[in-house]
Amino acid sequence: MSRKYFGTDGIRGLANKVITPELALKVGQAAGLVFQNGEHRHRVVIGKDTRLSGYMIEYAMVAGFTSVGMDVLLLGPMPTPAVAMLTRSMRADIGVMISASHNLFEDNGIKLFGPQGFKLSDDVEREIETLLDSDLSSKLSKSSALGRARRVDDVRARYVEFAKHTLPRNMSFEGMRVVIDCANGAAYRVAPEALWELGAEVFSLGVEPDGMNINRNVGSTSPEALAQRVRELRADIGIALDGDADRVLIVDEHGKSVDGDQLMAVVAEDWRQDGRLSRPGIVATVMSNLGLERYLASVGLSLARTPVGDRYVLEHMREHGYNIGGEQSGHMILSDYCTTGDGLVAAMQVMAVVKRRGKPVSEVCHAFDPLPQILKNVRFKGGRPLEKAEVSKAIEAAKLRLGAEGRLVIRPSGTEPVIRVMAEGDDRKLVEQVVDEVCEAVASAA
Repeated sequence: MSRKYFGTDGIRGLANKVITPELALKVGQAAGLVFQNGEHRHRVVIGKDTRLSGYMIEYAMVAGFTSVGMDVLLLGPMPTPAVAMLTRSMRADIGVMISASHNLFEDNGIKLFGPQGFKLSDDVEREIETLLDSDLSSKLSKSSALGRARRVDDVRARYVEFAKHTLPRNMSFEGMRVVIDCANGAAYRVAPEALWELGAEVFSLGVEPDGMNINRNVGSTSPEALAQRVRELRADIGIALDGDADRVLIVDEHGKSVDGDQLMAVVAEDWRQDGRLSRPGIVATVMSNLGLERYLASVGLSLARTPVGDRYVLEHMREHGYNIGGEQSGHMILSDYCTTGDGLVAAMQVMAVVKRRGKPVSEVCHAFDPLPQILKNVRFKGGRPLEKAEVSKAIEAAKLRLGAEGRLVIRPSGTEPVIRVMAEGDDRKLVEQVVDEVCEAVASAA
């Protein structure tokens, strides 16, 4: 059964066009009804990033939740992982993050967490979708059973303390010059505070949100400004978060970017040496570089792959007992501490490795040479081009050409009408040819 509203990471779209007050209210009602179990007073926490449309969606969701008898705790601008953590910590029945992650301000989205701080399963999302398309008027609460709403004032300090406690008590970043880019997003206050309290000399970028500048030329999707600042200040490390701070990109002392694959390799090897890996391997998606897989094998670790989406990574981690997983894009899930990707916590773990080794980031965070990897998108207007015979034939031919030492991944995007075609292997020219041939076949079929 295909899903109408939920994509790979919640519900997302153009604010006030796709993500409307009407939809937000209905999501609040539907999710509230699904998560009402037992006779206790039910509670929901709602956080958001810094988008202008966050106010509109927040209050619409308050109306939805309270109309089905749920009390609402408003957190204000907070990172997605903080909302997940506070959902569990505050004994809430459900957590909501209003954010479109790394998208620009025109978009917004709704991410939902269950009572233990984990993103919802496909089955629960389908249950909510069924209610979204039904008449809920008969399920609304009586006047005397309506919910209440209030703001919680100390959540920023709670999250900073949580993040600090993921490190050993004697770990200090004193002597480290750090540039932190918060993407004018949800972590614009908590991330610099946490690093400063740990002793780092902190220089901040992207900490002046105005409702419309989130992710605009800043953050993990636009690291150029961070790289320049790191070079200018001769900083030891640069950290770029995205709009809701669930992903991270690192910049070394030369201004060179380090992606999530390298960061997972660094933390996994450090935890292996320290006896902290729960299993001899990590979990990543089909998009992670083959170089990561080869490197892990060289140090005795495995790589389990999942479909794209950090929730699929986490589901595999929970099912098979892994405690490190993530995506090339910078989502890193450290399940000893977090129930979702946490950019700040991941960055702090990398900084701790750098501090212990006493070497520059460029050495510590270059664990392997990535293989040539080409990713192209083919936009289509409708239909199912991947089911066409000529496309299947092109895909099989491409796999034969790449052989056992290469990989081909083709998938529809979960957020826009495009087919993503990715290939990798030792021969860059061959990889480029294979991607172009498959893209041409898909475009013709579309």
